[in-house]
Amino acid sequence: MARNRDLPQAKNKVLSKKDLLAQLIAVDRNEDTRTKILKLENDFRDRIATHFAGLPIGSVRFSKINTSPFVLMFYCKQKGYHYVSQIEQDILPAKLFSSMETSAGRMVQQVVLPAYGWENVESPMHSFESVIDARRLEGGTLRLATLKSGPRCLNDAMSKDIAEDIVGHSEQWAKGAEVDHIDFTYGVLYGTERQSNKKDWHILRNIVEIVGSKFVVEHPRNQWKCSFRVRNIRVDVSIRLGTQLWSCLGGDYAFIEVLTALLRACVTPVSVAQRDYHYAISDLGQILSLSSIPHDFNVSLIQRSQIEWLFFLARHFCDTISE
Repeated sequence: MARNRDLPQAKNKVLSKKDLLAQLIAVDRNEDTRTKILKLENDFRDRIATHFAGLPIGSVRFSKINTSPFVLMFYCKQKGYHYVSQIEQDILPAKLFSSMETSAGRMVQQVVLPAYGWENVESPMHSFESVIDARRLEGGTLRLATLKSGPRCLNDAMSKDIAEDIVGHSEQWAKGAEVDHIDFTYGVLYGTERQSNKKDWHILRNIVEIVGSKFVVEHPRNQWKCSFRVRNIRVDVSIRLGTQLWSCLGGDYAFIEVLTALLRACVTPVSVAQRDYHYAISDLGQILSLSSIPHDFNVSLIQRSQIEWLFFLARHFCDTISE
């Protein structure tokens, strides 16, 4: 199929280790954010323990590893791992994790959304709210979100169904909340524009086709958002992936707060550094490298042995991790 000419060019998402550590320092120095992280940590521990109680090759680049970072962290907690090299031996046969993909995403939603003032929405299938996973009322705006565990979850039929639900039920959602403005997010818990299969953007294209150009306020041409009107209600729809979603849900520091809470819940720090390990994943050594980190770097929330895990997690939210 030919590429749609309105599809935006996916940008290369870069996260730097320097910026990640600067954010870590900022949340470490703030009493409110430290308290929030510790609460998230405890909630993750409880959810992971419950989840596991109910559970029944070669030279490859990191970009080929498509398992959810949340799955990897929960498995790490269960195994009691200290080093990324230990879990690397389990990543390659990735089928071990496939059964946890959706359930891990659901656990993250259940833990994180209330921490940032969002309501978890549990609705029966095929109901007028079945497309909604999260809800928050802010003044005259009803903020809604449907959340997916990874960047390649959609197919063409699902993309069309989501668009039809948004267009078909927006008026009912707005009337129920007594507002005239809806901000709707299709959110992906991790990933980037480049990692997306682009079916998420086609939600926007389908919306335009359904409502007709007369009612389109903002076209999704070369962007990951659109707006339309239904009667006197304005509906803004955005595709937000990875770090964009976490900023939307919880502000500028939500991303580092969630990652830090996961690390504390899942990885036991050690005092002895692992040396001279040769990773089979060809670029994993660079991703995890601490060579640019000052030896006196110190925060209270995580230990030095856990910093490589921070970079390991962060790489799932970018296309390139730089020093």
